[in-house]
Amino acid sequence: QVQLVESGGGLVQAGGSLRLSCAASGGVFRADTMGWYRQAPGKQRELVARFTTGGRTNVADSVKGRVTISRDNAKNTVYTVYLQMNSLKSEDTAIYYCNVLGVHGNDYWGPGTQVTVSS
Repeated sequence: QVQLVESGGGLVQAGGSLRLSCAASGGVFRADTMGWYRQAPGKQRELVARFTTGGRTNVADSVKGRVTISRDNAKNTVYTVYLQMNSLKSEDTAIYYCNVLGVHGNDYWGPGTQVTVSS
C-alpha cells in the first residue's frame, strides 16, 4: 500500500516562505514522478510542480520563479520530495497534495496539507 505523508503547511504572511515535505513509502510506485498539486476552495485541483521522466520538472506558470521542487535519494525505501515556496501570495492559499504515479499510471494522493497566506 503506497503511503504519502505531507508536512510543512501552515499560516504565513504574504511575502513569506514555506517548505512542504512529502514522504512516500510502501507498495510499488514511480518515484521519479513525485510532485505537488493544490486545490483552493471552489476550484479544481491543479498542478504546482512535479518531476517528470528523465529528472525534468514541470512547474505551473502561476508559481514559476517562486517555487522550487527538490527530492532526496531514497532512504530505507522512503522517497521524499520537497516544495520550497517563496514570495507567497494570498492566491497561493489552498490544500497542497503530494502525488505519485503507480506503475500503471494510476494516481496516489496524500491527505493534503493546508497552506494559508494572509494578506
